[in-house]
Amino acid sequence: MTPKEFFDFAKEHGAEMVDLKFTDLLGTWQHCSYPIDTWDEGTFEDGVGFDGSSIRGWQAINQSDMLAVPDASTGALDPFFAKPTVSVIANIVDPITKEDYTRDPRHVARKGIEYMKQTGIADTCYVGPEPEFFIFDEVRYDQTQNHGFYEIDSVEGAWNTSRIEEPNLGYKPSYKGGYFPVSPTDSYHDLRGEMVYKMRELGIVVEAHHHEVGTGGQAEIDMQFADLLKMADQFMWYKYVIRNVAKAAGKTVTFMPKPIFDDNGSGMHTHMSLWKEGQPLMAGDGYAGMSEIGLHAIGGLLKHGRAVLAFAAPTTNSYKRLVPGFEAPVTLAMSQRNRSASVRIPMYSASPKAKRLEFRCPDPTANGYLMFTAMMMALLDGVQNKIDPGDPLDRDIYEMTPEELAETNTTPASLEEALDALEKDHAFLTQGDVFTDDLIETWISYKRENELDEFRLRPHPFEFSLYYDS
Repeated sequence: MTPKEFFDFAKEHGAEMVDLKFTDLLGTWQHCSYPIDTWDEGTFEDGVGFDGSSIRGWQAINQSDMLAVPDASTGALDPFFAKPTVSVIANIVDPITKEDYTRDPRHVARKGIEYMKQTGIADTCYVGPEPEFFIFDEVRYDQTQNHGFYEIDSVEGAWNTSRIEEPNLGYKPSYKGGYFPVSPTDSYHDLRGEMVYKMRELGIVVEAHHHEVGTGGQAEIDMQFADLLKMADQFMWYKYVIRNVAKAAGKTVTFMPKPIFDDNGSGMHTHMSLWKEGQPLMAGDGYAGMSEIGLHAIGGLLKHGRAVLAFAAPTTNSYKRLVPGFEAPVTLAMSQRNRSASVRIPMYSASPKAKRLEFRCPDPTANGYLMFTAMMMALLDGVQNKIDPGDPLDRDIYEMTPEELAETNTTPASLEEALDALEKDHAFLTQGDVFTDDLIETWISYKRENELDEFRLRPHPFEFSLYYDS
């Protein structure tokens, strides 16, 4: 869509407003709306001004002025405004130098794609994430000097089998019992369907939706794979659609990896493959039908996996899901079919076009622009340096002894460990100036100061159970 086509599209749909969106450092959409008659085709070159100091992780107050330059090709009719409104995603630009802003996550993804092409290894990186989420009826939480708690509730919660519901009909998915049940146990089929219909209106191709393993309304909606930048944009729409459809139905959605104790958390298994000139590069006659390029790409992801997780599992809550012996893989090894390895090679199809890797450690709190690009940069580094992925681990890792596990490479045990890993291992990310040192340093310092340090300061409710009468 060109700028002219953008305005024609708006006129066709009777839209008198345009909603400009962009993504902050942590992966949250920001927006501002404008009467469409205040824009012209020049706006798509000149941009519109905003206060960059009010955006998390961005500018200091003495250098606050920034420009948001809309990308006309991202124009779409926003499904959640009362009156027709055309939405457009922006790139962020410095108003003085007119250069793209290095802390703009979308700019990082765009640079990553250009770097991939410059290497000559590939010209397309396809990404297929599988985000999971919980649909709750209510959430309450607070933290003060003398008070700290959270409480969630769901009509589907297994803890509600004894609740007086006048009548309680008992159709509650059990703990770890929510995978693929039909109605009436799956009571959210129609709500997920409405989410899918909204996505389809936006041009997002959805492959499937279903109830997930956890009780309390865990769900998954899978988008068809797309090139990296398109998928990163779609991931923003994905969260936006799901939250707004849920709210309209009187529900609330969370993408937190581990909101429920002692049940499955929400991950975002991410499939990725490299292509060149319309041909897949991952298929061959090696292990699990992988090519040499594919195996070296996996080697790069395994080598840099701990650093990548600083972007792919970026919250303190992420590491309550990535726990040895539970449902999420923590062993940085590859395997065909084995879902207890961090990198799985799906074996559903013999077609070379379907050959890909699946990284099973990420979760949907990630900023897709940064996470997908970091994964791709690890793959490219593996190919460039012919990194050996090591022997496949095809046995059930959950049955391995502690001594056996001690000999394997594992994911970080905490966000702090992941940030430490990123601090030590990020040269693969700064190749081609894709991730700048400034962005990496800002990410690490923001996470340490605003999340880790703040988390350390606060007593946890369970500590009262453990230590109050010590």
